[in-house]
Amino acid sequence: MENALKLIQKRYSSFIMLMVLIFCGFSSVNGVHAEIVDRIVATVNEDVITLSELDQEFMPYAARIRSLGYSPEKERKMLFKVRTEILNKLIDQKLTDQEIKRNGITVSEAEVDRAIERLKESAFLSDEDLRTKLRAEGMTLDDYRDRMREQILRSKLLNYEIKSKIVITEEDIKACYAANPEKYCGEKKYRLRHILMRVPSYADDEKKMEIRKRMDDVMVKLNAGEPFEKMEQEYSESSISQNGGGLGVFSLDALSPQLRDALKDLKGGEYTPVLDTDHGYQILLVEEIVLTPGKSLEEASAEIEEQLFTEIVNKNFENWLADLRQRSHIKIIQ
Repeated sequence: MENALKLIQKRYSSFIMLMVLIFCGFSSVNGVHAEIVDRIVATVNEDVITLSELDQEFMPYAARIRSLGYSPEKERKMLFKVRTEILNKLIDQKLTDQEIKRNGITVSEAEVDRAIERLKESAFLSDEDLRTKLRAEGMTLDDYRDRMREQILRSKLLNYEIKSKIVITEEDIKACYAANPEKYCGEKKYRLRHILMRVPSYADDEKKMEIRKRMDDVMVKLNAGEPFEKMEQEYSESSISQNGGGLGVFSLDALSPQLRDALKDLKGGEYTPVLDTDHGYQILLVEEIVLTPGKSLEEASAEIEEQLFTEIVNKNFENWLADLRQRSHIKIIQ
């Protein structure tokens, strides 16, 4: 009897195994897979973030990083850094969405329509132009409406939690004006020309010395009284120079530290020594120094108020979000 029972159990086990194999084969043929293709990567209070959500946001950035030719180690570090940043962004979005729901903030279809119309007007887009641009980005108009709806909801939350509580006083504006005299009391700018001799990336030391000697010869001619524009036309390898134009007008802050140091003490009509720059060997001429007029407190008030408001909004939003994170239950699942 005992042997008979063991035989029945053995045959039953074999039958079960056969059924599993048949089911797996059927599933494979019909494209049905028993494996789990998604998983949770983070919980944010009562919500979850899935691997597929994270991958959807991460993949375009990952493709860009992999196309840049980094070493395997640097590529790995870059991918990890960007993936972590995107996961944190998704967590912040979940938190803000929860706050939107908790505060009963809503947006109507008419508000979405108006937002899309404003965008089309500002970008001079027709309905068909917009649809064409969206198709190129792999989006439908319904997808775009959903994205616009989310943006409006988050903007309303920002107004409710942050913007409505900010007050900029006249004293704040006056203090900012007094603390930034270089910005509101006029600015010195430099109209520049240059003579450029490029150094190929493959150039060896001998080739570099040859190019440097040619540039030194140009400097000798300039010091002997040859007009800068004539030397520029004859020797400069810059396309701007060949077209007879100058570089433009720049403030020192807009230039690299190397150029800033070389130009800061020059007057109109003076030029720099030969500079070894990323673009090649250069001599820069200060064609003219331009003094832009300053702004009175009254003229600058609106600009300062907008600047202060933006700074406070950004700072307060970061603080609000950090506090919200502290009060929330967030778990990242590796």
